[in-house]
Amino acid sequence: MFDVSSVDLPVVEIVDEVKDNLQNKNVLIVNAPPGGGKSTLLPLALMHEDWLGDKKIIMLEPRRLAAKTIAMRMADLLGESVGESIGYRIRFENRVSKNTKIEVVTEGILTRMLQSDNALEEVGMVIFDEFHERSLFADVALALTRECQQVLREDLRILIMSATLDVPMLAEKLDSKVVISQGRQYPVEIKNIGDTDITLLPESVAQVVVDAIKNDEGDILVFLPGEGEIRKCEGILRNTLSRDIQIHPLFGMLNPGKQFAAIMPDRQGRRKVVLATSIAETSLTIEGVKVVVDCGFGRTLQFDTATGLSRLVTVEITKDAADQRAGRAGRLGPGKCYRMWSKATDLRLRAHRIPEIQQADLTSLVLEMAVWGVDNIEELVWLTPPPATAVKQASELLHQLEAVEDGAITAHGKEINKLPCHPRIAHMLLMAEDEGLSKLATDIAALLEERDPLERGTGIDINLRIEALRKNRKGTLSNRKLQRIEKVAQQYRKMLKLEADNSAPDEFETGLLLVHAYPERIAFAKPGNNAQFKMANGAIAAAGHKDELAHEPWLAVAHVNMRDNMGKIFLASALNPKDLASMVKEKDLVEWDTKRGGFKAVRNTCIGQIILQSKPLQDYDRSQKVDAIAKAISKEGEHLLNFTPEIQQWQNRVMSLRIWNKDKIWPDVSTEHLVKTTHKWLAPYLENIKKPEDLKKINLKEVLQHNLDYNLQQKLDKLAPETIKVPTGSNIRIKYGSKGEAPILAVRLQEVFGLQQTPMVNNGSISMLMHLLSPGYKPVQITGDLASFWSNAYFEVKKELKSRYPKHHWPDNPLEAKPVRK
Repeated sequence: MFDVSSVDLPVVEIVDEVKDNLQNKNVLIVNAPPGGGKSTLLPLALMHEDWLGDKKIIMLEPRRLAAKTIAMRMADLLGESVGESIGYRIRFENRVSKNTKIEVVTEGILTRMLQSDNALEEVGMVIFDEFHERSLFADVALALTRECQQVLREDLRILIMSATLDVPMLAEKLDSKVVISQGRQYPVEIKNIGDTDITLLPESVAQVVVDAIKNDEGDILVFLPGEGEIRKCEGILRNTLSRDIQIHPLFGMLNPGKQFAAIMPDRQGRRKVVLATSIAETSLTIEGVKVVVDCGFGRTLQFDTATGLSRLVTVEITKDAADQRAGRAGRLGPGKCYRMWSKATDLRLRAHRIPEIQQADLTSLVLEMAVWGVDNIEELVWLTPPPATAVKQASELLHQLEAVEDGAITAHGKEINKLPCHPRIAHMLLMAEDEGLSKLATDIAALLEERDPLERGTGIDINLRIEALRKNRKGTLSNRKLQRIEKVAQQYRKMLKLEADNSAPDEFETGLLLVHAYPERIAFAKPGNNAQFKMANGAIAAAGHKDELAHEPWLAVAHVNMRDNMGKIFLASALNPKDLASMVKEKDLVEWDTKRGGFKAVRNTCIGQIILQSKPLQDYDRSQKVDAIAKAISKEGEHLLNFTPEIQQWQNRVMSLRIWNKDKIWPDVSTEHLVKTTHKWLAPYLENIKKPEDLKKINLKEVLQHNLDYNLQQKLDKLAPETIKVPTGSNIRIKYGSKGEAPILAVRLQEVFGLQQTPMVNNGSISMLMHLLSPGYKPVQITGDLASFWSNAYFEVKKELKSRYPKHHWPDNPLEAKPVRK
């Protein structure tokens, strides 16, 4: 049995504490600095615990290289080969046997294990390593593992490990204890050298590396966003540095032999510069590093609406990632980290990276949940709940792919889930098998998953890429990007047991396969020959006018950049409409379209929102018409109806009584509420409506009045009358406000001679606000207390009015004077 204490690494100090906690608890969090040995020593320390019995440990790693390296390191410590006690499984590759006790796997592998065995009968512990990266697969795997633990396997242990976890949040969510390893991190000098232009990143980084070679000792680990930047920087350094300095690139798609050369010490003791992606942030230990150069950028997966798949995008790193990177310089002794950003930028960095679940395509997640049998995703324990909008979009796509039906997984959906790729690609591969096009499908799948291998301006036809891929395969063309794509295509062929096809592709066959992957992107040319296409999802997209596919009548679109008004097509294939026969549907449309004349009822022959033929529909349900018009009014607003000032005053009278009284008998007749509830009060009047003008002719006051019961109609006239009789006998209209303000009575001063008190409404509880007018109907006084006005302000007003209107009578005692109408 391996003695963990024989290895001089900091994590040894917490082994006993971890064991004690796991003896009685089934969830534990371990927080340990980078390089402490947690990824290799803790699994080995736990592999013979009594509670584990004859079961195995599954350890998840976010990255394939880390999974292989950690498995090899543990096997080496045991003096074994990989595949015996220690094994690994990654996409398209595995090294395990019946004797394997610890399996290091990438995250999607565990999800598939859970789907095939919900209880994980052969597993005693699941370890989530480097969990701070918060990948989508890690969140899904944790949710399913917790469900398994809580429902079926209380004895199943879960161990979550990382150096930069948001520990308080995680401990609270999982109701878990935390074991902390202090580690032996040496001090690292941080040197901020100012913000860097991202477009000149390779050149700027190369200069900092040259300076570090001159001023510092030890190997140098350089962080760059991706392979492109690494290759450019590598070229600059090879032309600048001495040949005695070894330069090693390190990224996910690199040849495994070259990856290990970057990790291991140089056999001749030469100084190394390792140019790495964020793959080197965690898990991997690169011996000899004393200097880190951090460009400040990384690549993360984000859902790309242009491709319908998740793609790597360049983003500014977060504080926790910056700390992880800097820590690489302090593992062996005091180190130094050059940060290629300013101190001001450092202060505004996000503390933790955004969980992938918040910005990723959730199609795979929703499919996994359907396979798991979860109707409501919210039922599971999520550290970060998946956004409802993204879940809805994913569900709609899975229905289109026939993977789910009414929320339940279909037999076809189960087959899709078995394939190690996005559901779009998996559906295409399965459909291609039925149509005898599997060889072509494997090439298309590889091209869709990787970046475009051809230069800009080549044209949008994906068949040009297929031809180039096949020429590259035959050796008549050499292209590094195509070689990488071929590796993926080769894995698909191996999985499906196929030979390569190097013949010229049939564009219509390619188009058909793209339709299987992107059914919502079937595109039909708009009239006018302007290279614009309407897609089945209703969006409009354009190809370049000079592109060879610009004048095709039908396209199958793979990559499109959607914008507000019009998208731009980047990758597509011509399409034979005959191949779309099974997708043509008849849909009855009963709707109101104000811009196109009002109500219409038609039967459309269509593909999605592409209408091939339209005929008038006679046998529609009349309630559908009412619903359509009511829905249009709710959406478009009050301008469709004729809310005249008279109607608005009626509404204000009712709304004022609703506010003034607490008996709650008065309905909400505000315009906003009426528009939203048209189907309740206006429905009987909509059956014969045909045009927008017909809506304007509806007498809303009459309709609304009839919607009040008889008693309320009587009360309305009594409590909030439209008019009031003044001393001259004139009936003056009262103006009511919509928010319960005092109603306004605008009346000529001479007409209210003899009126002693301010008129009131609502059974004498609400005083009016009187706007007293001159003979010329200009306001001369506003008052809510008429008696006070007569006693005081009247005499000042009288002087002014007498000089302006000398022929009119201005009595000294207005309370006894006769009111004057004219």
